[in-house]
Amino acid sequence: MKESKNQTTPNTNRLFYGSCLALITTAFSFSLRAGILPDLGEAFELTAKQLGEINSMWFFGFPIAMIIGGLTYHSIGPKKIMQFAFIAHTMGIILTIYSAGYWGLMFSTLLIGLGNGCTEAACNPMISDSATGKKMSTLLNRFHMWFPGGIVLGSLLSYFMTQLNMGWQAQIWIILVPTILYAFFFYGQVFPKPSLQEAKTLKGNLKGMATPLFIYIAICMALTASTEFVPMQWVRLVLDKSGANGMVIMALISGIMAFGRYFGGEFVDKFDQTGVLLASAIFATLGMFLLSTQIGALVYVSAAIFAIGLCYFWPNMIGFVAEKIPKSGALGMSVVGAIGMFLTANMQPVFGIWIDAAREKATIMGLSGDPLDLAVGQETLKIMIAFPALLVVLFSILWFWVKKNRVKNIPHEEMLPSTEY
Repeated sequence: MKESKNQTTPNTNRLFYGSCLALITTAFSFSLRAGILPDLGEAFELTAKQLGEINSMWFFGFPIAMIIGGLTYHSIGPKKIMQFAFIAHTMGIILTIYSAGYWGLMFSTLLIGLGNGCTEAACNPMISDSATGKKMSTLLNRFHMWFPGGIVLGSLLSYFMTQLNMGWQAQIWIILVPTILYAFFFYGQVFPKPSLQEAKTLKGNLKGMATPLFIYIAICMALTASTEFVPMQWVRLVLDKSGANGMVIMALISGIMAFGRYFGGEFVDKFDQTGVLLASAIFATLGMFLLSTQIGALVYVSAAIFAIGLCYFWPNMIGFVAEKIPKSGALGMSVVGAIGMFLTANMQPVFGIWIDAAREKATIMGLSGDPLDLAVGQETLKIMIAFPALLVVLFSILWFWVKKNRVKNIPHEEMLPSTEY
């Protein structure tokens, strides 16, 4: 990622494509690890709780890197953050493949999480600094399209590689492909600086974050992230015995999310982020309820409804901070995302405990085999319904509050010209 001496202005297209490939790396690490979760449990004789603890490292590394990246973004620039992301991704992938057990998987998963967090910390503000207003909303939605888009590719790869008995190590090697590609796209590029003057200083960032609106949206982010990432990481264990294939469900959900995010900017322009988020929470609640009760072909229909709900959560939470609380800068975007991932990390072993408890309960009831696994999955998902249901209430309040107070984007004329690192 060496900076070219002859290049004086950012190549925004190349930076955007590199950002998308970095997010595909994040998506591959999410979907392929979900696909091999049962294999890891069998290979290393791990309980669901232990698998949850390993999963949590992916989500713990994410917020740690996002906060540090947000704090240092304006001093060291996105280039150095992405250089660290490349090192963390590469080492995490290799160490996962050659892991000897529980602790090796814990450390390697943490490294991958750090790389993923650096990607969010660097690319979100870099994209928002490259554009403003409607174009920024469109680009952020299209950038985040590649998380579900990458999950589609990763899920299908995991499904076919599993069918071919290629082994879980081969699936992890695949994550290295987009990692090398994003390093190539970023190599030699100049990166943009923040366009809003107050967003360049830590004092300005903290002042922008010390508001009721930021605190409120951070609480909402914790719930949206958990709704999206917790059940998706366990999709095979909770849905494989429902009459549908877990990895196909993940691909279906992610495909719908990718398609929806591509056109997300148009919905935001028409309904504002708050209207889109409220509708998303309603669909997510309905979809989660149906996933916890349906079997057979209806599971795919339920998954599609759930996907519509998940679709606009993450990009519009980040977009809300970028547009409605611009003084919080890169740090604000990083912190709000980190809060979401932090709760998600803590929820991973909790979800595993719910699975173990549901399994014990079903066993006492005399269930065994596939009926037992089905009951365990549905019982665990029913508990998760509380998360999107609470979001319906919170986003309703936010929608009325924003409408009443007429929270507006910062005027374009107040923006300062971008310079380069």
